[in-house]
Amino acid sequence: MPEKVSTQSLPVVKAPTGERKPWWRYVQMLLDSLAWVIALPLGFFLRYGDIDLINPVGLLIVLLLAIGIQLGLGFMLGLYRNRYSYGSFEESKVLYPVVVAALIIIQGVLLLFAWSIQVPRSVVMIAFPFAIMAMMIIRYGKRMVEDITNRPSSLESEPVIIYGGGFVGRSLTASLMSDPQSKYRPVGIVDDDPSLRNARIHSVNVIGTGSDLPAIVQRMNVSKVFFAMSDPNEKLYEHISLKMRQLNVEVQKITGMISDFSGEGAHEPEAANRTILEGVRGKIDYDINEQDIISYITGKRVLVTGAGGSIGSELCRQIVKYQPAELMMLDHDETLLMDSRYSLSGSTALDDNSIVLADIRDMDALLAVFEERRPQVVFHAAALKHVSALEAYPKEAWKTNTLGTRNVLEAASRLDVEAFVNVSTDKAADPTTALGQSKRTAEMLCSWYAQKTGRRYVSVRFGNVFGSRGSVKPIFTRQIKDGGPITVTHREATRFFMLIPDACLLVMLAGAIGEPGDVLVLDMGKPVRIYDIAENLRRLYERYDVDIEITQMRPGEKLEEVLFGKDEVMHRSERNRFISHAQSPALDPAELDYASWHQNYLAHRGYERAEHRGQQA
Repeated sequence: MPEKVSTQSLPVVKAPTGERKPWWRYVQMLLDSLAWVIALPLGFFLRYGDIDLINPVGLLIVLLLAIGIQLGLGFMLGLYRNRYSYGSFEESKVLYPVVVAALIIIQGVLLLFAWSIQVPRSVVMIAFPFAIMAMMIIRYGKRMVEDITNRPSSLESEPVIIYGGGFVGRSLTASLMSDPQSKYRPVGIVDDDPSLRNARIHSVNVIGTGSDLPAIVQRMNVSKVFFAMSDPNEKLYEHISLKMRQLNVEVQKITGMISDFSGEGAHEPEAANRTILEGVRGKIDYDINEQDIISYITGKRVLVTGAGGSIGSELCRQIVKYQPAELMMLDHDETLLMDSRYSLSGSTALDDNSIVLADIRDMDALLAVFEERRPQVVFHAAALKHVSALEAYPKEAWKTNTLGTRNVLEAASRLDVEAFVNVSTDKAADPTTALGQSKRTAEMLCSWYAQKTGRRYVSVRFGNVFGSRGSVKPIFTRQIKDGGPITVTHREATRFFMLIPDACLLVMLAGAIGEPGDVLVLDMGKPVRIYDIAENLRRLYERYDVDIEITQMRPGEKLEEVLFGKDEVMHRSERNRFISHAQSPALDPAELDYASWHQNYLAHRGYERAEHRGQQA
């Protein structure tokens, strides 16, 4: 078999789904209560040495007090609110203080009432280490069970050898050994570091060095080797590949784990993104009727603005599958356009007809493009999207997201574009930021042009795109790589998340089933705590030394996002259960005025007086 060489993203450690089930918190409370039930009678027995000397009423009072304090403090600190992975290092940092606090409070109570209930304070001191040990043994037992049950099946998975016991090799081993559906099962690790000899990494033994590899693969009947190093020695790789080729063994190179997972310009890690997101949000199986998309894209001239961005570029990749007559990719950033073109055709040339270099702020340039190319379908994804940047410079949000959208809508209406899909955001619902206000105004403009043309001009609203440039995924990944801390504005802050391919698929579907002036909202499942994503990524990289730092909510930032405004009426689509409809009020572009817009933005933001650099021209 010929040697296969590839650089691919690693499988991802799935979040243990049992930890997030609503009923698990009650089991956890019961198990910790059981620990005290075991420890306190044991403490009494060791103190007195005779069961008959134990006062059952005093024992019951202290037991109820210990359990009540344990559960009360634990709930307040998030121990019993599914905040921490059960048995994790993070949980232990909360568990120990809770038990110590329970000990101190009980000692204080006994200082006053010990003689009344005939319970000496030494009993609780004796019981304390047994309570801690019982709680940790129970947690360790659960993790042992999970470790065994989550391993890939020896009957359905292919045995592999992992070359490399460093960060990438360890992470790959952890990923494969934590996924019962994994296609591969590590049976041994090979590394040239003598300090790793006879070591055990995630239940897999280090069984030799590179020189032992030929004998190992033959002895263990392995047909595949993962060469897992972040900065591989190419000569070593070629040497290993040559030896394995002679034995008819496939070699697969996995490098650059951080870049593979960061989602920064790479398209391969989408499976990794899906696994991470579904670990905290749950799985959503989007079933669509592709005929709806084919009906208005196939054979049509399609233009995508913001084609160099995360959403725009993925839209282009999906649109070409439906065989448009022509695909036009418009962006003002030539480097991003080059990336998009390369992902579609493997070419980096920008002198192709599919490339349109233009700025949506430039009305004359847009009109020239539309008059020359005459698109029939437009997907408008160009926008400024970073909340904090636009809070500092709100006028830039106005220029790009509001006036830029008006320019694209005006050009589309003059050339009688058949369908127009404006990509919006959930921050447009009851907006409190410059981003939300600018996108809400864009939705209202889209509604006005829909009334004017009678065409299917719609806005599509969804939440954060997981893995896109500037989203929490690549930011948290970079912070982990730099040694932390991971910064989260609030422990309980939640957001709606979608994967880029899912978002784009439903954006295209919305363009088929929407009515003129509609605001369509995509089903993104339950909102996800950003803190949970930070914990999941830290667990994935095994960087428990990296702290998660709670900063503070930024001006205008919401603790929870909403999908519809207070005055909007939501209707579930009859054609697809994943899309809901609302109607946006229309705004005549002739009424656009920055001063009024800015005052409205400040009012929603909650400030009577504010000075912003963005007010400057």
